Amino acid sequence: MIRTIAAALAATVFVAFGARAEEPKTPTTSDAAKSEAATTRKAAKKSAKKAKKAKKAAPADSSATPAK
Repeated sequence: MIRTIAAALAATVFVAFGARAEEPKTPTTSDAAKSEAATTRKAAKKSAKKAKKAKKAAPADSSATPAK
């Protein structure tokens, strides 16, 4: 009888904590700001990399064309 009560209690606790863990996390304002800052930083880094690559490729393109 004690085992049955203990098992029922344990099942109730597991269900209660399982339901709590499934609740969706609401994003805070700092989380949104962090993700927006990260996106901005990534975009700036990507554009800088593209500009550097284009600058590096520009002299090679101009020397390949013959001057008339």
